Amino acid sequence: MRIRATVAAVSGALALSALAVPAAHATGSSGTPYTMNVGFSNLKIASAIKVGTTNKVSTTYSYTLTHGADVDVTASDFYSDAYLYRGTMDDQTKTLEGDDFATCTVVSSTTETCTGTVDIYPGDGDLTNADAGSWSVAAEATAFNGQDPNNPDLSKVGFKDQGSLATTNVQRYSKLTADAGPEPVKKGATLTTTGKLSRANWEDHLYHGYTGQPVKLQFRKAGTTTYTTVKTVTSDSSGNVKATATAQYDGYWRFSFAGTTTTPAVSATGDYVDVQ
Repeated sequence: MRIRATVAAVSGALALSALAVPAAHATGSSGTPYTMNVGFSNLKIASAIKVGTTNKVSTTYSYTLTHGADVDVTASDFYSDAYLYRGTMDDQTKTLEGDDFATCTVVSSTTETCTGTVDIYPGDGDLTNADAGSWSVAAEATAFNGQDPNNPDLSKVGFKDQGSLATTNVQRYSKLTADAGPEPVKKGATLTTTGKLSRANWEDHLYHGYTGQPVKLQFRKAGTTTYTTVKTVTSDSSGNVKATATAQYDGYWRFSFAGTTTTPAVSATGDYVDVQ
């Protein structure tokens, strides 16, 4: 269970979910949280988050929290964090949060620098394939002001959130292979490289071929460090790729995929071929 302090709009009314207590189990809540005198800025997060099929993936964020003199950010029941969301702030269709709140460090009497992580568990069903792509980032803060999180008087709880602070792409992790042959090959003969482009499926937790994608065949001459693109081919209905070229020099052959919004760029490990 994620640990967040969140005041969310539920059926037109404000309901509180605090610490590790689900909103459905909170009892006796009354009133409406007041808008706390805080603001968020300078939020930084990775431009893309690559998520595979089963392993937990964490990405770090940071932001600046500013507050008025009436807000005690050092109180033990003051919490802040950032999270990812889709949709709008008023109608969030999905969110991705961290396992814990942000850690905030006092910079001045009105400013803190906060850092934390968003933690994604693809093996636990956090994502479906349709979730790949752009997500917005929001930050929030809650001050319980001595109220019992399980049974608060919400009118005494302060809350503030702010959306559209940044964006990031949540991407389906990609894999690409390359096998060049024959090995060795005669100079001037035709060399064939085969491989497969695949990406994570967040619903069955397997890797499947990424079809209809442009993939570059690249060559790096032995003794050099730079790959040169020879030609571009398209992955077939199973994600397979195949390309031919004329063998001229000893060196490494690989495939390279530039990536899309939903799938990160990836290059296969170069396969060395001796030309005789």
